[in-house]
Amino acid sequence: MTVQDIVGRYEILGNNQDAQGSEYNGILTLTLDAHQKIIAVWTINHNQQQFGTGFFKDNLLVINFKYTGEDTKTYKGTVVYKFFNKENFEGFWSEKHANQAFIGLERGTKIEKELLQD
Repeated sequence: MTVQDIVGRYEILGNNQDAQGSEYNGILTLTLDAHQKIIAVWTINHNQQQFGTGFFKDNLLVINFKYTGEDTKTYKGTVVYKFFNKENFEGFWSEKHANQAFIGLERGTKIEKELLQD
């Protein structure tokens, strides 16, 4: 698989980094910058936006992300996704100021393929 293969939109389902493992869902959009690095935008539960950049190698995608919380503080973390094929991934994530006794989980399925432009 190449980094171009994973560009697109994904429906995601995850569990938060807390004792309850509370669930969330959303959309993850992956695009590429001029250097073939991943640009990621998550929309979680229809209203929270998170942004990140990362790289893809050996079917692994690693992204450093950040978002502004309801308290107006900026939160940062890292997510690692393993792609099983061009359509599905599973991964884990952690935020710096979250409960370090737990790890967040996430999986995704591609819902829209990007059209290649000539």
